[in-house]
Amino acid sequence: MTDGNGNGTTGGPGPLIQAALEAHTTLTLAYADEDGPQACAVLYAVHAALPGTEGDGGRNVWQAPALVFVTSATTRHGRALTQGPGHARVAFTVQRDGQQWTELTGVQGRGRCRLLQGTERQSAWHAYTERFPYVAADDRLRQAVERTDLWELRPDWLRLVDNRRGFGHKSEWSRTGTAAPQSA
Repeated sequence: MTDGNGNGTTGGPGPLIQAALEAHTTLTLAYADEDGPQACAVLYAVHAALPGTEGDGGRNVWQAPALVFVTSATTRHGRALTQGPGHARVAFTVQRDGQQWTELTGVQGRGRCRLLQGTERQSAWHAYTERFPYVAADDRLRQAVERTDLWELRPDWLRLVDNRRGFGHKSEWSRTGTAAPQSA
């Protein structure tokens, strides 16, 4: 259910935010490590997150889709995502390049990243190769990517910016509730 502006009033983030996430394939992932803040681009797939209990008060629910991406734990961002207890906090943006101001649309978000293993990795891998079929179609590429770590980003806050609905139009969703749309 949404409030008519892309906000989920119960459950997930709503169809407009979901559609914006599904419309793109590259996200800019921002994180911090001992050298300071940094950002990198990764290809991602939208994946229906498996329920989890980490940080959800024992409710074993997750309302937003997960975003899954591939990167080695030996890269700077991979090392940053494995530092500290629990899941790494990150921020991200998703948008298409080359947009005009009047057409600008994209998603800003915050959430937690974690390395996937076992059956969770298998399920996410399926979503990733469905989104990027050329990975599975090329044996050499598939083998290389299969040896690379697969990560899950679970958003806890999302903001859709959609200037097609009016300059500065924003719709927000948060894991603990929703916020009303904001305009500039």
